[in-house]
Amino acid sequence: MKKISKITIKPIPLMIIKIVGGILCVILGLFIFYTKQINDITKYGYSKKASNNILFGKKKDYILSVGENKTLNAAFESNDYNEKNLDHYRKIKYVDQKHLIKNINKLIKIGYSNNDINIILSHGTDDSVSEFTKREKVKYLEEFYTLDYAKIENYDRYVKYSDEMGEDEDVTVLYVNLDMDKEEYNEAIEVKKFSVDMLVNKHRKLGKKFEPNDLMTIPSDYASDDIKASRLAFNAFKKMCDEAKKEGYELVINSGYRSYKDQEDITNLYLNTYGQSYVDKFVAKPGFSEHQTGLAFDIGSRKKNVFAESDEYNWMKENAWKYGFIERFTKQYEPITGFRSEAWHYRYVGEKIAKVIHDDPMAYEEYFAVYLDK
Repeated sequence: MKKISKITIKPIPLMIIKIVGGILCVILGLFIFYTKQINDITKYGYSKKASNNILFGKKKDYILSVGENKTLNAAFESNDYNEKNLDHYRKIKYVDQKHLIKNINKLIKIGYSNNDINIILSHGTDDSVSEFTKREKVKYLEEFYTLDYAKIENYDRYVKYSDEMGEDEDVTVLYVNLDMDKEEYNEAIEVKKFSVDMLVNKHRKLGKKFEPNDLMTIPSDYASDDIKASRLAFNAFKKMCDEAKKEGYELVINSGYRSYKDQEDITNLYLNTYGQSYVDKFVAKPGFSEHQTGLAFDIGSRKKNVFAESDEYNWMKENAWKYGFIERFTKQYEPITGFRSEAWHYRYVGEKIAKVIHDDPMAYEEYFAVYLDK
């Protein structure tokens, strides 16, 4: 039997162990140093990616002197970072837009000040600001954009409307945002989603198949005929009607939800009875009637035929807002609503919105433009 020879392992020289150990210590030390440097930056709210770029870009001292700054964080995260614009970045308010830094760079190059850029960014979306950077520098930014709800994409329309109509900035921005610089019923926005705060008028339409999500038939105790409505709106009306009855007032719903086809039939009826000029002035075209939302009611008094002359109307003027209803079409706001005053037409908008409009009277179009159409 052959004898198996043993493998002899030579001992590792002490010098090699020392060298390897020294290298590992250096690596560990550098890692600890790097980690501390990164931590010094991230504690001010910078991401790890931004902190890494700050550190290796030798901008740590600059960042620490500035402190937390979301726009700088976005800049150091972005492939569009331009060191020449560093001081601009820190003075520009952050907005959550995909091409923020790229657009800031372009606006600086065009010649806008930091204040101008803040105005542009705060009044636009990523798409509208990106589109705005493609044009030459414009004037009148501060004139129109002192209003929070002014939109950067409407700039040319603001200028044109103001020049043609001679209106001030407040009226111009409001009317243009509501598309009132366009011909009625033309280029209307289609509203597809049912919501308690939806706006339907001569510039915002509903499709042929639209109906409220919670359509129901109103109990005969509360309606003069077989009438449907949004359950949300009817429940609020029921509560209001019951409270009014306790005080001796008799309210009734004379009209509620009307489908697109219903509005077509009504339009044709008035057309045959009164003629085209009457229809054009007083009747909403199919798809443009608030009744199709199921949130609007024509309300009457069980005691008097003319609602505007009834005690019930006076009670509604004082109390409807408490239940989430507004008198939708008044004489005062005809130029904005586009419809003649209708004392009987009430719209459910919810208690929160109704209270705002009660405390600070305005047309619902105004409320929508200022608070909802962002």
